[in-house]
Amino acid sequence: MNRLAGFFLAFTILFGSAWAPAVAQSSDKSLTIFAAASMKNALDDVDAAFTAKTGVKTAASYAASSVLAKQIEQGAPADIFVSADTDWMDYAIGKKNINEATRVNLLGNSIVLIAPKDSKIDNVTIGPGFDLAKLAGDGKIATGDVKAVPVGKYAQAALEKLGAWQAAAPKFAMAESVRAALALVARGEAVLGIVYATDAKVEPGVKIVGTFPADTHPAIIYPVAATSTAKPEGTEYLAFLRSSAAKAIFEKYGFKFLASPAT
Repeated sequence: MNRLAGFFLAFTILFGSAWAPAVAQSSDKSLTIFAAASMKNALDDVDAAFTAKTGVKTAASYAASSVLAKQIEQGAPADIFVSADTDWMDYAIGKKNINEATRVNLLGNSIVLIAPKDSKIDNVTIGPGFDLAKLAGDGKIATGDVKAVPVGKYAQAALEKLGAWQAAAPKFAMAESVRAALALVARGEAVLGIVYATDAKVEPGVKIVGTFPADTHPAIIYPVAATSTAKPEGTEYLAFLRSSAAKAIFEKYGFKFLASPAT
């Protein structure tokens, strides 16, 4: 009998500590957020505020909306998807990866022309007759891949509307995300770039030299939704994104808040 008791005691000592963290970990509430690269600074702050209020931890993965939508399609374990355009949210819904009933148009933005901080280019008027190719000279122009990355799609649409795309197209350096394009300009590897106003605001290595009129491109809308496999805490997170606390953070970073406030 003593030997049997000793066996159970040894078993508990040996395996008890291994089991305890697993039990504790399973009780931890957490969410995985897939969000457009341009949201990083603002959403990091929003997520920190959400965790402080609710105790629910968040892990955010930032990339081009096109990349994230494809990753979700391939089974990546995301609870929330925030796209920088409606097209990629529509795509994810079409693939049955999104709980469509939870979809909300959360934020708006604008696209701007940027140059390295020490560039001689300044105060460019963007309108009819705008010649981006001439402005860039022998240099490169950075933006997101116009075939997939939302900022690139917006940029091409604007330049086509202005009649400036055909001449400028050969000068473009297509980046994998808006933040990658921003970095090319900040490092001086591109003489100009087209990014969101919110990106330019958080990068001290660049300056805004012009703003594209809103009527030159489709409205820039960031929709958010829970995935079809989202944890229950996703509902609480989506409500927080529409709160006055989140609104204040997003607006501090220059986003336009489009969602109706959560009640």
